[in-house]
Amino acid sequence: MKFSAIRYLPAAAAFLVLAGCVANPPKEEAKPMQEAPVAEKKEAGKKTAAPAPAPAAATAKKAPAPVAAADKGGYNLSKNKPVTDSTKVESGQGTMVKGINDWEGEVTGVPGPKSRFTRLRIGMSQQQVVDLAGQPTDQGAYVTGKAFIPFYFGSDRSRWEMVYKGQGRLIFSNQSGFGSGYYLTWIIHNANEGGYR
Repeated sequence: MKFSAIRYLPAAAAFLVLAGCVANPPKEEAKPMQEAPVAEKKEAGKKTAAPAPAPAAATAKKAPAPVAAADKGGYNLSKNKPVTDSTKVESGQGTMVKGINDWEGEVTGVPGPKSRFTRLRIGMSQQQVVDLAGQPTDQGAYVTGKAFIPFYFGSDRSRWEMVYKGQGRLIFSNQSGFGSGYYLTWIIHNANEGGYR
């Protein structure tokens, strides 16, 4: 049996037409702009046309919402809820903040009255944190899902967790590339922290 290209030509043409329709969806036509009504203004016996004022809805700008004052630590934690179990805290439940050296992180929970975490900043190294908050009750490392992405050399492939009894937990992420340093990316305030992972 011989292969005949002519026999399949109509089907191929129909496929190409349909593929072109999917790849290039029809564009919406631009609607013509409506001209604003012109108000007449009388000036010393002359009639001149002056543009009418813009509608109030177009010119009214939303006033920015009032921002609550930041607490002693410099972060606005007014929307945070108290944490009772640090193991059940999920990312996104706290306040997203930008810290030192362009590190971004999160602060979850409400600090206690004698919290050592209020002096900490997102982006601090492990040694800076230990100098300010003291030695942790327990600590350890674990890998994240980013460690299994092929050719991913960014930060947060592994994390280091420090637990402070009666204070909460501090989560550090590794730096990008092949560096071995860890930097603070998550502060979890928990006055009921047991002290162990």
